Amino acid sequence: MDLKRHWREECGVVGIAGVGGAAELASLALHALQHRGQESAGITVADGHRLSTHKRMGLVADVFDETTTRTLTGSFAIGHVRYSTSGSSNILNAQPLQVASHRGTMSLAHNGNLVNAPELRRDMELEGSIFSTTSDSEVILHMLARNPAAVVEDALGEILPQVKGAYSLVLLTRDKLIAVRDPYGFRPLCLGRYQDSFVVASESCAFDIIGARYLRDIEPGEMVVLGRGELSSRRLAQQAPEKRCVFEHVYFSRPDSTVFGTNVETARRRSGEILGREAPVEADLVCAVPDSSNTAALGFSRATGIPFELALIRNHYIGRTFISPAQKVRDMSVRIKFNPVADVIRDRRVVVVDDSIVRGTTMRKLVKLIRQAGAREVHLRIASPPVTNPCYYGIDTPVRNELIASSHTVEEIATYLRVDSLAYLSLDGLKEAAGDGDKYCDACFTGRYPVSFSETPNKLVFDEHAAGAEIKVKPFPPEGGNTT
Repeated sequence: MDLKRHWREECGVVGIAGVGGAAELASLALHALQHRGQESAGITVADGHRLSTHKRMGLVADVFDETTTRTLTGSFAIGHVRYSTSGSSNILNAQPLQVASHRGTMSLAHNGNLVNAPELRRDMELEGSIFSTTSDSEVILHMLARNPAAVVEDALGEILPQVKGAYSLVLLTRDKLIAVRDPYGFRPLCLGRYQDSFVVASESCAFDIIGARYLRDIEPGEMVVLGRGELSSRRLAQQAPEKRCVFEHVYFSRPDSTVFGTNVETARRRSGEILGREAPVEADLVCAVPDSSNTAALGFSRATGIPFELALIRNHYIGRTFISPAQKVRDMSVRIKFNPVADVIRDRRVVVVDDSIVRGTTMRKLVKLIRQAGAREVHLRIASPPVTNPCYYGIDTPVRNELIASSHTVEEIATYLRVDSLAYLSLDGLKEAAGDGDKYCDACFTGRYPVSFSETPNKLVFDEHAAGAEIKVKPFPPEGGNTT
């Protein structure tokens, strides 16, 4: 778990259809999805005549209060929390994106990443289109505005096969809500029942907070149109093998959510149990790097019989921390977030369970803190395979040569981290834990990208994965460096 956080958790979306006080319900649901994005938050409401959008940079609690939600009147709403995966972090790129077109005012919220957005955008700009954001999501709105179909769902059905990549979308018009998931099903999107109507969200935990009931996932390639208590469904023309993001179960989703039809807590506990079977070790205690690894650590403890202890305490209230140069000490960034419980650790053999290692520098500092707290041995167990490739389907990951496992062996990584042993969960073990293993995208572990492309939307040239391409090996960063 590298501290910038090793992955940025993409985005979260919610939709409320035909329910009084929709903005308040959407705001509550966004609170439950806050872990999926903390850069900005926004809600659009529709009252049957017009759309109104309120969005700001910051956390949901900072953007929406009782007064704000009271002014957003309407029985339809969509909401969004954002981490930037395509487009810079500023208010222009905050979602939902509201526009006016020949088919009326629309608002869109998007979780995912369109890998061919740069080409589509360039072509439209050459034809005279003017973009107001740098977000790939705006490409969809421009394509909708240019499509002549009178009915918005017909237009979506025509344009979406032209975009490549990952998208879970919620689109709001003055009197209907449309939810769509890409044919591969990269990102989650689920359907719930609230009173006599329907709601949608990235994760089912958003339903729990408002008292809605999880019904099912929106299927890959499915478009659901929601009115007042009404639901209709249609399939996109494009067909594709299902490729869900396996990291939803490893790290992104909340453990109390049902994602891809599986409870996240169950999948994580199974991953820890399988890891315990694959890589047992003689030790006195098991601890997690909180919070995303808690359940996997409990599973490892159950499988090995080694007691689970709360040996690392996480500070959840960091906010923006400013340290003057005179105050800086090595490992300060880790000390701000984690503190070992010395009385639990001292003179004991400790197994540390984490969900993943990306760059490795934060874990190296954390291991040092644990040793300073008196640990006799430190054994590291990772509840996922080595991350060797970036994600281009809606996750903000480092470039490939910054991923420690892309250029170093497990033994080399263990030496760098200064642990007594290091083991990762096997890919087969992760797929067993998640269930339906052949339906998951494993590109971050294998480099097998389900959707190919010649230009990347972010930082890495995709063609480096072509046969014979030269990969530059990046050395370990120096101790005390600022690479996370």
